[in-house]
Amino acid sequence: MSESKRVVVVTGGSKGIGRAVCLRFAREGARILFVHYDPDDVHVNETLGLLSGMGVDAHGEKLDVSSFEAVEAFFTKAVKQFQRVDVLVNNAGITEDGFLMRMSASQWDRVLAVNLTGVFNCTRAAIKSMVKERKGKIINISSVVGQIGNIGQCNYAASKAGILGLTKSIARELASRGIAVNAVAPGFINTEMTEKLREKVKESFLAQIPMGRMGEPEEVAETVYWLASDSATYITGQVIHISGGLFM
Repeated sequence: MSESKRVVVVTGGSKGIGRAVCLRFAREGARILFVHYDPDDVHVNETLGLLSGMGVDAHGEKLDVSSFEAVEAFFTKAVKQFQRVDVLVNNAGITEDGFLMRMSASQWDRVLAVNLTGVFNCTRAAIKSMVKERKGKIINISSVVGQIGNIGQCNYAASKAGILGLTKSIARELASRGIAVNAVAPGFINTEMTEKLREKVKESFLAQIPMGRMGEPEEVAETVYWLASDSATYITGQVIHISGGLFM
């Protein structure tokens, strides 16, 4: 593979939005490293098969993004192998829903650790290469829930709202180094996570969406790709909502 091909790291890349992001970058022939925390390799192998079929250099690895040490080791190895990281997409996220009065400290801590601290860990590790190269693109996947809240998801909403503040602060710090940092905030997207919702819950969400339908992972991936492209060179510190009008 040519050294000119971009090196793209996607967290939570084995399925859903993360997989769609990997496949979108594969269309340009990028070298793709995605990490996951799946209990088995079913989704990982499916994603690697799809990427291999597109003829790209792709690698999947299990990584707990909430672990500072593990993340540091992963990016050190990635840069040693590929010389740099050009694009980082912080997509890894989990839910552990429950009403506030019943939510345990572990439910709160785990969601914040993966969804928010994971973004800090990966970004801190990735920018070492980007600062050296004086260029780079970071796109953080937040959520509409981080703006409007959601019953039974105070931990998830807090983590996704935190990503927005983190995005804007990091964007200010890194702009002079040629690094752009932005976020996208998906709404009700057709993924494995939303498939688990009860039909009444889905109907309630759909009733609030002016466009009257769920979004698709590929629609989120297109926006992520655009933010990482040369078409968005003068954009940093922004949040783009992909919600069919759920948030305006």
